[in-house]
Amino acid sequence: MIHEILPVGPLQCNCSILGDETSLEAIVVDPGDNIPRIMAVLANHNLTVKKIVITHAHIDHIAGAHRLKQLTGAPILYNQHDLPLVKMMDIQAGWLGIPTPTVSTPDDTLDDGKFIAVTGLTGSILHTPGHTEGSVCLYLPAQSLLLAGDTLFAGSIGRTDLPGGDIRKLLASIHDRLLTLPDEVTVIPGHGSKTTIGAERDSNPFLQS
Repeated sequence: MIHEILPVGPLQCNCSILGDETSLEAIVVDPGDNIPRIMAVLANHNLTVKKIVITHAHIDHIAGAHRLKQLTGAPILYNQHDLPLVKMMDIQAGWLGIPTPTVSTPDDTLDDGKFIAVTGLTGSILHTPGHTEGSVCLYLPAQSLLLAGDTLFAGSIGRTDLPGGDIRKLLASIHDRLLTLPDEVTVIPGHGSKTTIGAERDSNPFLQS
């Protein structure tokens, strides 16, 4: 599998480009900004985007998705429970002091258990509310890879003080949906460095009983 991680935008959101070396079909996760850079990486690997996956509808994760869809024709997928956040995109832009981006409604919702597949790559959606109501993670079991959005970080967890946040839901999502995965699963958070499920289970201070 081709996997490129690009920190994009003012908050350095981790955008993941997942591609199959044989079919050259790709999934782009959280294209929050820097679309020309994302397109250059895709072109470097001769990849064709088939799906645009958004882990949650905070501006730093979704702002570039509309433009990427314009350039590639790929559908935009995110959980419908985050539509209230899309409706307040102007407020979100105000938090960062940036222009309000055009944000499309999803072409399909990312419900729990939904399979996200291109030729040669298959993942499943884990609905993990808490950071936002519609937060999801993308789990690729064959690659032992979890794209965790802003649900779980190396040594930390997602913030819950923004609209849609709920600390009880977040901790339940992590314990019930993520810590049940194998220890060796690599976790790519929405920001910062990668980690593993085992490392977070053992040492994340927010997850100790």
